[in-house]
Amino acid sequence: MKIRLNYKPRNPIIIEGFPGFGLVSTIATEFLIKHLDAKKIGSIWSDEIQPIAAVHEGSPLDPIGIFYSRKKNIVIVHAITNVNGLEWKISDAILELSQILKAKELISLEGIGSTESLSRTFYYSTDDKNLKRFDKLGILPLREGIIIGVSGALMLKAKKLNSFFVETSVGLADSKAAAKIIEILNTYLKLGVDVKPLIKSAEKFEEKLRDVIQKSKEATQHKEKKDLDYFG
Repeated sequence: MKIRLNYKPRNPIIIEGFPGFGLVSTIATEFLIKHLDAKKIGSIWSDEIQPIAAVHEGSPLDPIGIFYSRKKNIVIVHAITNVNGLEWKISDAILELSQILKAKELISLEGIGSTESLSRTFYYSTDDKNLKRFDKLGILPLREGIIIGVSGALMLKAKKLNSFFVETSVGLADSKAAAKIIEILNTYLKLGVDVKPLIKSAEKFEEKLRDVIQKSKEATQHKEKKDLDYFG
């Protein structure tokens, strides 16, 4: 797993978002990239990542891109690809990135599955000083639950981590749950997000994301069929 950077901001906040339940973190980080006018400064790369190039508006999208908002000194790690089997390695890469940039905070975003449509929000923090602050935001401490993927790996490995979770009952993409996460970050980090057009913007990205994922699935199935035909 390689970290490629063409610019190294000093002491930023790092926010990571990888596809998970409801694609909440992927939708939220995409919105942040646009709203904060974050520019691409690098990527996390591995030959083990599935070789599928998703093309949007004539340009290929990085499977795992690194973006930077200068005005907020925030680095956003944004993924649109399936990373099953690579979670430990990617979490190590994010922790390495945090060390390289001497990040002052690492924030993880994730959706958690729910059979109800409550969209409650939760937090996990390694810093007890944050607990009262999060309570004031109306976020519940995560007492029980199963966290998988990169976010789960970071919870087990990171010495300093703040994680925000939102319930989602939607299988593919839940833009409303992603909006809840953005509202939390808006207050916590004082981002100045206009929450009124938030859901509408998230829904637009949801449509794009659905299209990218569907095409990725079709490409994978086509490749598997070709492999079977070749070996059969």
